[in-house]
Amino acid sequence: MSVDLDERHPLAQVLTLRGWTGESYLRRVAERHQALGYGTLAARKEKISRWTRSHQPQTPSLHTRLAMADVLGVDAREVLTRPWPHWLMLALQDETTIWESPWTPAGIIHALDHAGGPPVDLDRRGFLITTTATLTATLAHWSTATPAPARTTGGRRISATVAEHIERRLAHLRHLDDALGSDHVYDSARAETQLVRRLLTDRTYSAATGQRLHACAAEASRLAGWCAYDQGRTGAAEEHFATALRAAAGAGDPTSAAIALAFWANLRYTQPTPDPLGALDLIDGALTHRTTITSPRVLTLLHLRRARAHSIARDPAAAYRAIDDALTAYVHGTPPEHDVPSLYWITAGEVLQAAGSAALTLNDPHRALVYFQAAATHPDPYDPHKEPRGTAIYLTRTATAHLSRGDVDGAVETARRALDLMAGVGSARGNDSLSVLRTQLSRHRSAPVVRDFLAETEQ
Repeated sequence: MSVDLDERHPLAQVLTLRGWTGESYLRRVAERHQALGYGTLAARKEKISRWTRSHQPQTPSLHTRLAMADVLGVDAREVLTRPWPHWLMLALQDETTIWESPWTPAGIIHALDHAGGPPVDLDRRGFLITTTATLTATLAHWSTATPAPARTTGGRRISATVAEHIERRLAHLRHLDDALGSDHVYDSARAETQLVRRLLTDRTYSAATGQRLHACAAEASRLAGWCAYDQGRTGAAEEHFATALRAAAGAGDPTSAAIALAFWANLRYTQPTPDPLGALDLIDGALTHRTTITSPRVLTLLHLRRARAHSIARDPAAAYRAIDDALTAYVHGTPPEHDVPSLYWITAGEVLQAAGSAALTLNDPHRALVYFQAAATHPDPYDPHKEPRGTAIYLTRTATAHLSRGDVDGAVETARRALDLMAGVGSARGNDSLSVLRTQLSRHRSAPVVRDFLAETEQ
C-alpha cells in the first residue's frame, strides 16, 4: 500500500530527504504520540493525503503536529509559532555539509558557504545538532589539520592590509553586539564571513596573508555563532562554531580555535537539556594545546567554562578548582591591549561573576553573593557599561541568590537594575533570564515590594 503525496508539499520533501515512506512515517508519529502522553493515534494512510492535498488540505491536530515535530527533531516552539505546514521546512535543512566536508581549504570554503543554513525563516531553534561522536570526530580532525597554503593563481593579489581592515570591522561588530544585542549583529557577522570567503576564493595572497584571512573567517564565524546562540538558534550556532574551528585550523591558530571551542562549550552546557560532559570534551580538546595558546585571557576563559560545566555536572570540587585555575591564569596575564582583541571583556570581575554563577548552580547562594559582590568592588571590575546584556544576566543570578537567602528586597532591587540594563538590547537569552526571574519572584507575591515590581513590569 502506498500513500499518495503531493511532491511539492514540504512533508513530501521531508520524507524524500529522510528516505521514509508515508506509512513508516505515520507509524513513527503514532509511536511518538503515545510516548508523549497524547494517547493513541490511528496511523491510517489517508491522513497524509488529506494533509498534503493541494485543494482544501486538512491541518493535523496540535498533538499530532507536536508528535510529528518530535520525530523530525524540530523544536516544539516552532510548531506553536509557525503555521502548518511552514514549520516542516525546518526539517529540510541538510547539515551534513558542515560536518562531513574534508578538513582542507576547499572544506573550509564549503563550511563558510553553508554555516547557519538558509535565512532565519528556515533556522531551527533550541536543538543541538551534534552528538558526542560528532564532537569527538570534529576535535580529532582539528588536531591533525594543517594551515592553508598560499594562493598563487586565480585573481588579483591582495596584501595583509586587507586583513587589517576586516579585523577592524570585526572589532566594531563586537562592540555593536555589546551595545545593541545579537539580533542587530547576526546578519552583519554572516556578511563578514561571506566577504572573507570571496577573498579566499577570488584573490591570490601569500601564506601569511591567507592565514590571517582565515583567522578573520574564524572570528566572524565565532561572532555569528555567538549571536545565533544568544537568539536561541542553537543549530545555526553549532554550525558557525564548527566553521570557526575549521577556519582557525586553516589559519594555523590554536588560540582562535580555543576561543571557538570555549564559546561552543558554553552553548552545550546552557541548553534546556544541558550537556556538561560534551562541553568538557570541547574544553579539554582546547586545553590539550595549551602550550601553543598565546593568550592568557583565552586560558582564563577555558578554565571559566570548565568551572561552569563542572558546576552543572554537580562536581563542586572540580568547579572550584577550575575557578582557582582561571584566577591564576588571569593574574599571570597581560593588559588587554597586549592580548587578543576579542577578549577585551575578560576582567577579574568577569572571572568572579562566572565563579558566582557556578556557586549558585551548586546551590551555594552565600558563596555566590560573595563572588558577585567581589566582582563589583574589585579594582579590575566587571564593567556594566561595556556589556549591559551580560551584566543584566549576572544581575538576575544575583537576584536569585538573594531570593535563595530570603532577601526579597535585595532580589527586587537587583531585578530592577537588570531590567533597566536590558532596555533596548536585543537578546533572547537576556529576556529569558528576566522571565525566569519574574517566575521566581512571583512565588513571593505576598510581599508588597514583589507585587509592585510584577505589576510594573507586566505593563
